[in-house]
Amino acid sequence: MAEPVVSSDAAANSQAEISADMQEIQRSYAASGVLETQPRIDYPPYRSSILRHPTKDLHHADPETIELWAPAFGQRDVHALEADLTIQGGGEPSGERMTVRGRVLDGDGRPVRNQLVEIWQANAAGRYIHKRDQHPAPIDPNFTGVGRCLTDADGNYSFTTIKPGPYPWKNHHNAWRPAHIHFSLFGTDFTQRMITQMYFPGDPLFDLDPIYQAIMDPKARERLVANYDHDASEHEWSLGYTWDIVLTGSHRTPTEDHTDV
Repeated sequence: MAEPVVSSDAAANSQAEISADMQEIQRSYAASGVLETQPRIDYPPYRSSILRHPTKDLHHADPETIELWAPAFGQRDVHALEADLTIQGGGEPSGERMTVRGRVLDGDGRPVRNQLVEIWQANAAGRYIHKRDQHPAPIDPNFTGVGRCLTDADGNYSFTTIKPGPYPWKNHHNAWRPAHIHFSLFGTDFTQRMITQMYFPGDPLFDLDPIYQAIMDPKARERLVANYDHDASEHEWSLGYTWDIVLTGSHRTPTEDHTDV
């Protein structure tokens, strides 16, 4: 296996080396007979996880104290137009317009109502509006890449946005992330936040991406991939994708903040 790289800026490993590491880890996992449905927090091919993953026991926080400092939101604080990322600028953003919709459910399939759902993403060229994203792809002045909504009585959410592009990152030489949208959900208070990513079907970068491959169980990985939904598409307007988010249980959506594996 390749030697770990301690700095992403010095990431000189090739894709072949990273892929070999991932394949070896996957073989060892398959032979173990243990089921892992959440991402490994210490996954060597994902280089920054070596230094960033928790190494000590988590400290329990007082929810009431946190609530004194955390922002509050309600029905009147989240406007319906915030779910449309194509109308936030002075004109139409570039790229493939799409609708992403689904339901937020608990482990028993019951809808989670009035759930704050936030998303952020790169634009169609794979560029974020962020000072650390300086790779040579155009910024779209008509696209912020952020939106939010509240789930309805049946747990439904819906966003109108632009399909994000893949983008390079510094994990290793010629590393590219599959196109994805980040999702954040809050529970009954701000200490219950979960963050995950939604991907698109058939992406050729899946097998090359150590973040996606950090989920050992292939079926759990598939739960991060949206389905093309023609019924969610609109005539001469947008394509549609459906993606349900399950918060608990054996079919729980993999999240970035899981620490039990």
